[in-house]
Amino acid sequence: MPELELAQNAQHWVNVVLIWVGFGTLAGLLAKVVLPVQEPTGPVPTLLLGIVGSVIGLLALSFFLSDRQLNPVSPLGFLAATACAFGLLMLYRLIYACLPKTKR
Repeated sequence: MPELELAQNAQHWVNVVLIWVGFGTLAGLLAKVVLPVQEPTGPVPTLLLGIVGSVIGLLALSFFLSDRQLNPVSPLGFLAATACAFGLLMLYRLIYACLPKTKR
């Protein structure tokens, strides 16, 4: 039954995306708690920061630990995602500080 196989495959990918979004959000929130940003940012940049941090952090971790399969659900994966989101947040603050100040 090709339809059933397609439905199971689609369900698998929906689960994977929801896991990345969920743990990416947690990683972004934790990074923001550790290093609060004074500039106004909303929930969407926090979500994107965490998801991008999760992807980059896990890619970097899998580069160094090539013999393991990693995902954001593991404690090591969550730590890597949070650390990378923290680094991205610091980079954002550095770029924001270097931009010319305009009247706000």
